[in-house]
Amino acid sequence: MRVNRILLSSALVVVALVIQVSVLARLHLPGAVPDLMLLTVLGLAMVYGHVGGALVGFGAGLLADLAPPADHAAGRYALVLCVIGYLAGLIKPESGRIKSATGPMLVVVAAAIGSTLLYAGVGALVGDTAARHVGLGGLLISAALYDLLLAPFVVPGIMALARRAENDPLAEAGSATKATDISSGWLSSGTGLRIGGQRGGLGGLKTKARTRTTRVGRIKGVKRL
Repeated sequence: MRVNRILLSSALVVVALVIQVSVLARLHLPGAVPDLMLLTVLGLAMVYGHVGGALVGFGAGLLADLAPPADHAAGRYALVLCVIGYLAGLIKPESGRIKSATGPMLVVVAAAIGSTLLYAGVGALVGDTAARHVGLGGLLISAALYDLLLAPFVVPGIMALARRAENDPLAEAGSATKATDISSGWLSSGTGLRIGGQRGGLGGLKTKARTRTTRVGRIKGVKRL
């Protein structure tokens, strides 16, 4: 990954984790907790692609596994966010722009449900049966609802920051050089047109001058007669 991607992703993940632990986890909402870490990974994955999304998801999940008060095995949430980041990065458009908000919202719902199921499945493999006691159905519905309500305030801003960070100085210099070359081409072609117009104008002036001279000669000839 590029340096600007690593710096931006690290900063966003740390901020999301702090808000997740200190604010969202203390709201004591019924069912699941709004997953700001998941939304951060989704926003970055839909800009960086599947490889960048998997790397960001793994790093964010591992940080969440190690951050207190962690009550599960380390690497469990890292695996979940790594898979979610990879799958979310697959829907990245070729142009890098998403025209409609319907697609990202569906991705958020699918990611919320998929991450909850995957987390519960990995927990069942390692002997964690907490999801059975809480109720998996209630967790799925509340996770999808909370993340869907929080997504419009998080995902677009993260995607905008990620796109802006992609325009590094070297890329901007290269694009500026290309723009200069193109503009020079346009200016040269425009100058050619203008010169042609000026030539046409000079030719027209010369033709008019000759016509006037011929008319004057004819008038003089008439006077001579």
